[in-house]
Order: sequence, then C-alpha cells, then structure tokens
Amino acid sequence: MDFQVVILAGGVSVNLVPLVSKDVPMALLPVANRPVLSYVLELLESSNLKDLIVVVEGEDAALKVGGWISSAYVDRLHVEVAAVPEDVGTAGALRAIAHHLTAKDILILSGDIVSDISPGAVAATHRRHDAVVTAMLCAAPVSGPSESGAAGGKDKNKKPARYDITGLDPSKQFLLYIATGAEIEKDTRVQKSILRAAGKMEIRADLMDAHVYAFKRSVLQEVLDQKPAFRSLKQDVLPYLVRTQLRSEVLSDTNVEENGNGKNNSQNNQVILSQILSNASSPSFHQVYASSLNGLDTAQKTHKCCVYIADESKYCVLLNSIQAFMDVNRDVIGEVNHLSGYSFSAHNNIIHPSAELGSKTTVGPHCMLGEGSQMGDKCSVKRSVIGRHCRIGSNVKVVNSVIMDHVTIGDGCSIQGSVVCSNGQLQERVVLRDCQVGAGYVVSTSSEHKGETLARK
Repeated sequence: MDFQVVILAGGVSVNLVPLVSKDVPMALLPVANRPVLSYVLELLESSNLKDLIVVVEGEDAALKVGGWISSAYVDRLHVEVAAVPEDVGTAGALRAIAHHLTAKDILILSGDIVSDISPGAVAATHRRHDAVVTAMLCAAPVSGPSESGAAGGKDKNKKPARYDITGLDPSKQFLLYIATGAEIEKDTRVQKSILRAAGKMEIRADLMDAHVYAFKRSVLQEVLDQKPAFRSLKQDVLPYLVRTQLRSEVLSDTNVEENGNGKNNSQNNQVILSQILSNASSPSFHQVYASSLNGLDTAQKTHKCCVYIADESKYCVLLNSIQAFMDVNRDVIGEVNHLSGYSFSAHNNIIHPSAELGSKTTVGPHCMLGEGSQMGDKCSVKRSVIGRHCRIGSNVKVVNSVIMDHVTIGDGCSIQGSVVCSNGQLQERVVLRDCQVGAGYVVSTSSEHKGETLARK
C-alpha cells in the first residue's frame, strides 16, 4: 500500500521499572517468553507490511533491539533501526527521523501493543477517506482481578483509571473531539463550531486510543515543524488536528482579502461546513466537500480526521504499566493464546520438552514453563509464566506471576501476583505477594514482602 511503517519502540519506560532497565529495554520485555516487540512485528508481517523503521530511545537500547531483530527476523522483514535521544516524546522521535520519511502516508504504531487488530485495516480506512489522520480506537480493557484478588489491588488504590473522551459524528467515521485522560480531571470543553457543523456528536468514554495512527506525511511534518513544543502524538498532535479540522477562520481570512467582507463569508462557511458534515456518511460527501469550497486553494480546505473502530471481539492492550504487563502475560497464555504463536498441550498449557518436573509437581492450565527449566517435588504453578533455565526448589507455589529467565527459587517459597526479573534469586521460604523483583536481586531467606519493589539501587 506504499505506506511507510514506523514503530515507536521507546527506551526505558519509568512506568515499568524495575522490569525494564539499561539491559532490558522496553521493546525486549518478555511477554509469554517472547519480546513484546515481536507481537507488533508479526502483526505487521501478517498484513504484508514488511518495510519498517523501528525507533528506539538511546544508542545502547537501539543496538540491543537491532541485534535481536536481525537474528530473529533475518530474511523475513526489512527493518531499519533508528536511535533517537531519550525522553523526546513520540513527536520528538518522529522529528528526529523526519529525513527517513518519504512516502505519501505514514503508519505509526507503538512498540508496546499486543493485539490481533489488522493495521492494514487502519491504512485502508485512511486511504478511503483521504484523511489527514486516522486513529485506531478499541474497547478499553477491563483489568481482571487475580485469583489472590490482590494483583490489581496496589495499582487500583493509587489512582482511578484515566479514560479518553472521544466525540464521533453520527456515522462513527469522523473524529470531532478528543480529550486524553490527563486533560479531563475538571471540565471538558467542546467547540461550538464543531457542534454547530456536525449537528450531532456522540461522546464515548469506553474507547481507548490504541496508539496506531495513519498520517498524511506532508501534514504531519508541517505540524511537527511549526509546533516545536509538541511532544506527544496522542496528547498534542492528534488533538490539534481534530481541533483545527473545521477552522473556518482560515477560509474567511482568504475571502476577506478577496472581497473585503469577512462577516458574511464566515457565516457562509458555517453553512458549508454543516452541509459537509450532514453529508458525511453518504457517498456524495466528497463531492459536497469539494464543490462547496468553490475551488479555494487546497491549504484552505477543512481536513478530515477519521477513526477506525476495532470490533469488540478483538484484543488490544498497551503494555504501559506493571498491571498491564501482568494482564497481557496472563491473557496471551489464556484467553487469547492464538497470539502466543505456541501450540498448547492437552492440559491447555505449554511445557517445553526440555523442562524437568519433580514428583507430585503440577503445572495448571494457562501456564508456561520455558526451555531448560527445572522444578523440584511438590510444586504448584497456576496461571503463570516461567522463563528459560530457571532452577526452582521443592514445595514452591507460583500463582498469577511472571518469572523471567535464569531465576533461582529456593525450597518452600510462595509467590503470588508478582514479577521476578531475569537472574533474580529467592532464597528459601521467601513469601512474595504483589511484588516486583528487579534483575539480579537477591531476596533473603524467610523474608516476607507485600506490594514492594525490590531492586538494586
């Protein structure tokens, strides 16, 4: 479709410390023992979008991500990895690679998305409407409670979920208003001109911006150049384009110069805009749109901001918090195991042939045990992912947890709703509940921890 595809793969996200670090950048964080970036790459490959630019914050992280991609996707994808400075935001990252962008349209995806929604469908919607931007919206995920009833507890007590507020036209094809979670703490304001022109607007709080956008490159680059303070595509660029799509001032300014009479033209433009939007869902929309503007220069025409609303049966989660990391790992080996790429056993789990289990050890359904890992006697694993080459003693309980690679767990430990990062070590009889243990950290014998982050300073 001659779209250029850009994946914004981030660097070391503050929300995911200590799971991510200089050694494990965001893109390589494991979901069901596979780097999260692999889910995006395979989604694009299945849409036959194989020419990609992966943007990573920081030179070191870019080298690590580039090394992994070149070994995992050799001969499958054409990927260019571009390093950008850290903490420049999504808009800043695109500014930094602007010289790489040459296609008419750019498809931009976040590198931390786990989804089965076809990005090709977003691209097709964008082309069909000749839009300046098309944003993918999907049903906001409901974070399920864990069996212990506590894995989500810590996050939920901190602050309530933040919603996106979206305003759609009656045909649900055009984006008339958007406010992101951060902006809607107080009052929400809607421009009269947009309401007047649209006639009706449906306000939704149950849709999530999925961080998948198609942009007309010329417009995107113009906005990035003219607005150097814009840092975020979601919070700055998208709302700006939505806000300015019905700006009749641009039109009336031109007419004032030609006719010396701005007032009537401003009113005429309001009529024109309401005609455009009332015809938005009919086939004649584009004809009305073109003819009503009386051959004005293209730059003065209103522009279209569109949406692609994914089907509710589809799966889409952004891995932007520790809770989301837990949820995604649980889902990919559970309800949406078609995303994992693994084949499941008759017991509905994945145990690598090289893994060893002691006597009376049970690995329940929706669990995963990685290559070369060993478990002692009388252990129990429920709804958890265990990585590669782990050494787990006897009488160990693991529930609703993620254990990464090369972790050592002593006898008699109990781990619930927790994440233990690579090379972590739990000595005997450790009890963890809703904790995160950083890479290489040692938790001392018989200690009990609840809702704590344990990591090297």
